[in-house]
Amino acid sequence: MSETTPIKCGVAGVGYLGQHHARIYSALEQCELAGVYDANEARAAEIAAQYNCPVFPTLQALGEACEAVSVAVPTDKHCEVAIPLLQGGCHLLIEKPLCVTMQEAEQILSLAQERGRFVQVGHIEHYNPVMSFLEKQVHAPRYITADRLAPFNPRGMEVGVVLDLMIHDLGVILQLVDSPVKAVESVGVNVISQREDIANARITFENGCVANINTSRVSQKKVREIRVFQPNAYLSLDFMNQSGHILKKTGPMDISKEEIPIEKAEPLMVELASFAECVRKRQQPKVGGTLGKTALELALQITDQIAKGSL
Repeated sequence: MSETTPIKCGVAGVGYLGQHHARIYSALEQCELAGVYDANEARAAEIAAQYNCPVFPTLQALGEACEAVSVAVPTDKHCEVAIPLLQGGCHLLIEKPLCVTMQEAEQILSLAQERGRFVQVGHIEHYNPVMSFLEKQVHAPRYITADRLAPFNPRGMEVGVVLDLMIHDLGVILQLVDSPVKAVESVGVNVISQREDIANARITFENGCVANINTSRVSQKKVREIRVFQPNAYLSLDFMNQSGHILKKTGPMDISKEEIPIEKAEPLMVELASFAECVRKRQQPKVGGTLGKTALELALQITDQIAKGSL
């Protein structure tokens, strides 16, 4: 493939999130928005008109026209949408979580391997400049806290808050700690939906690190923050505002505070640009199926604990 030939990209599902995938593909020089598909034909036509691309009548038709496709349908539809696209030979970016069961995860990833295609999972915080800083600065973390709060939004109600929001932080923490999980303690509360809307998970890792995660989708404000405690340093960062500070030991009894000069960027644009580059170079993505599957497995363990605790 020529370095100047645009990657033909498509979007399956152009609702709240999928419309932004379409917007960004149409704006990226290395991509061509080849078309969109949505079960809601009127919505598909609306987005296609906005970004001057075709509407495809079926997933199969979309897959035939594209090298790479974003799957941005509701989580419980990820597997049934991903399979025909993989069968059509497309590389996929599947929005997080990868799917809703480990059986579906195995089905998707096995087919991807069989067809020689990769699956990138949309853990968008891994493409946030905050995460780039954390990856360089976090060494041997001992304790991590993460808070992710959001106002109620009917979108995403097909899953509980763990699969809807907490999974972002699970993916980040799994990457930073880089150690097997030893134990999990979870609690959750149904407030509006039939699934947990508020959840807390305390995760102990084999290397001794402990993570405590608070998540809510019935909050009055938005919060996306993480704090990392490690020998000689404490980092406090804000994923939403892309800002933060670090406290470092500078002497036997001295601590200095340093504001972090993070160069801000739109994480979704960084994520999709990286996806296109992986397709061009035929290289595995930063957040591939393995991390997506591991984060899903941990999220399902937490969800199962919460469900059993509420009986």
